[in-house]
Amino acid sequence: MIRYPQLTGRTVGVTAPSSGIPTELHHLLHEAEKTFNRHGFTLRFQPSSWTQSNAKSAPADVRASELTSLFQDETIDLIIPPWGGTLLIEILDRIAWDALPAKWMLGYSDVSLFLFVYTLKTGIASAHGTNLVDLRGEEWDETSSRWLDVVSEKEGETVIQRASEHYQKEWQHGNPTPHIYHLTETTEWKAMGGTEATGRLLGGCIDVLLHTIGTPYGDIATFQRERLNGEPILWYFENAEFDVPTLKRTLLQMKWAGWFDHTSGILFGRSEAQQPVQGYTAEDVYAELHDMLDVPVIYDIDCGHVPPQLTLVNGAHASIQVEDGKGTLIQTFKG
Repeated sequence: MIRYPQLTGRTVGVTAPSSGIPTELHHLLHEAEKTFNRHGFTLRFQPSSWTQSNAKSAPADVRASELTSLFQDETIDLIIPPWGGTLLIEILDRIAWDALPAKWMLGYSDVSLFLFVYTLKTGIASAHGTNLVDLRGEEWDETSSRWLDVVSEKEGETVIQRASEHYQKEWQHGNPTPHIYHLTETTEWKAMGGTEATGRLLGGCIDVLLHTIGTPYGDIATFQRERLNGEPILWYFENAEFDVPTLKRTLLQMKWAGWFDHTSGILFGRSEAQQPVQGYTAEDVYAELHDMLDVPVIYDIDCGHVPPQLTLVNGAHASIQVEDGKGTLIQTFKG
């Protein structure tokens, strides 16, 4: 049984469970606050949002305490970290998971590790999507802006998202557009072994989810049996830094750990990281994965570090379809 948070107000708690914003970039948080204020939101910042040292915003105990306090504060309606980072993993054993109520948290990259474990441990849905500073523009692009529609849905309701028209090839930090991104390249979703898949969404940044294999934070079998009543998982991954051989090794480890024992398909976001190695391409990996699992593999979707991105809800019932390079994702908040 999956539970879905209910968004009842517009107060956003901002904390940095991974990396915070260094002093020279504090203007990013100020700009984000102004944008959210225009949309009717109030932002309440925790101290870690403004600090960064030793590859983290603050010591692990501080980060865990701040995040827990936002979950337990009834005046906070949802939580959006400023961005990702590298060491969120340090807080996992400092969280009292059973004490966390149902509350939306939105993010990606390293933040996806918390979202993944939160859903596995509690059976509460979480939202994989854009981070706070990427929403600081004068306007929100059509794809990214759907995050609010998604987290505003109630249990039993359905939300439909479609592939973007264009995506960003490279960042131009010194030359942001009104919606931050430079959406110049034509989006093309691709598929192997089938153009449709249906199942319960689960996933995140493969670089960090890897480290939960064989730990109490990556018990897929129990989650699938007790929370999903045996329904198949529709996996989604985005790759931040892995080259192609590392991606393949990681997927094999996941397979051998039983993560793909009952899956209906695997989705991959666009990635700048997975450059070919000696002619070995990401497409080769996807084809081999399809051959191993005999399920559709759909890739280059709007998810992850190459914006814009959809908002994917861990635990939601989802159907995805691809046709002529375009696609549709239908998510239903089924218990």
